[in-house]
Amino acid sequence: MKPGEFTFAMVKPTAVKLGRLVPILNEIDLAGFRVIAMKMTRLSKSQAERFYAVHKDRPFYQGLVEFMSSGPVVAMVLQKENAVQDFRKLIGNTNPELAEEGTIRKKFALSVQENAIHGSDSDDNACIEANFFFSQFEIFPINEQY
Repeated sequence: MKPGEFTFAMVKPTAVKLGRLVPILNEIDLAGFRVIAMKMTRLSKSQAERFYAVHKDRPFYQGLVEFMSSGPVVAMVLQKENAVQDFRKLIGNTNPELAEEGTIRKKFALSVQENAIHGSDSDDNACIEANFFFSQFEIFPINEQY
């Protein structure tokens, strides 16, 4: 896959626990994204520390690690033209109070930390994050040959 054609997303523990997975997947589908890899898993504290290492010097880091390792998450690779930018628009602002109406975070988030879903912020990070959770044998891009 080429950069720009995919992004990484992760439904966070509270959204999974509250049964928001299917409604969130519906929003993703209606926005034209194709799920090309998906798994439910639970991050260990060490895995959460590695995944969010870019934030390790920020004051919210330890709370984020604790939250992300507190229960199951659903990791996904999504395919669509202009995937990263379109997905960021679909999920909305990290703070659900500031998120636009109709966005996933506005509809399903409880707070800044429990904001329902993670989405990659760049094509480079989409690749890094997808590779954190999935091997090349677990990602099935949709193409004209199917």
